[in-house]
Amino acid sequence: MVLRIGENLNVIAKKIGEALKERNPVPIREMAEAEAKAGVDLIDINLGPARKAGAELMEWVVKTVQEVVPHIPLSLDTTNVEAMEAGLKAHKGRPLINSVSARPERMDALVPLAQKYHASYIALTLGVEGIPRDANERGMLAAEHLAKAAEFGIPEDDLWVDPIVLPINTQQIQVQGCTEFVMMLKEIAPTCKSTCGLSNISNGAPGHLRGILNRTYLIMIKRYGMYSAIVDAFDAEMAAICQDKMPGLEALVHKVMDGEAIDTTKLSKEEMEYVKTTRVLLGQTLYSDSWLEL
Repeated sequence: MVLRIGENLNVIAKKIGEALKERNPVPIREMAEAEAKAGVDLIDINLGPARKAGAELMEWVVKTVQEVVPHIPLSLDTTNVEAMEAGLKAHKGRPLINSVSARPERMDALVPLAQKYHASYIALTLGVEGIPRDANERGMLAAEHLAKAAEFGIPEDDLWVDPIVLPINTQQIQVQGCTEFVMMLKEIAPTCKSTCGLSNISNGAPGHLRGILNRTYLIMIKRYGMYSAIVDAFDAEMAAICQDKMPGLEALVHKVMDGEAIDTTKLSKEEMEYVKTTRVLLGQTLYSDSWLEL
């Protein structure tokens, strides 16, 4: 099982962005209810920088969402520290902070808030030098997070480590580093949880190809114990994979990962697409927008 964090209540979505600006609760409530109906485990509220009246906005949207879906915890996403605290204070139940990078100024600002409000948080493997180059750098950044959490008496299992998934169309070699780190994480921090912005893997790819990339990569990292993922709440096949309802498809992807011979003449069109996509994500095939047609 992989917990789903719904990504759809996001300021960059035109309808949601306008509703946030106008403080119109109707689209906010409708989206939260739709995500809840789709069965997500958490709802991410992404306000971006929230520079203008960010604290008031975050408090308002948290209360607005929890009025209609009080049973689903929220993941609060903003770079505005003041807005983050306002959301944590307003949240009923236990929230998730999305996210805390390994940059000293971010850890110094947000880890104390996690302690104060008894919140779990996403520990982003992003440091002062930017995006990590490989699995080892991700491991070092995860260690920095663990050390900082220990300073504040925060247990490992309150950290949801994010390896930073990067777009396959521009960072194909980085995908392998991310996957390798997910394999390593249980050795580095056995009790930590894990998560990722799964849709990043397909960012920039043609719209009709994004789903297969997202779902295939989820199967791959799920194999290594990925605890949760920030995903499109309305991708039904994604939900089925998260809920262990696609064992045949998962077994097929695992065979490709293990280098087993596969009789492609016996595969359906959908199965063949998963085989081809797995090979791209493994770096065995060079990415292009036409990889499914080759």
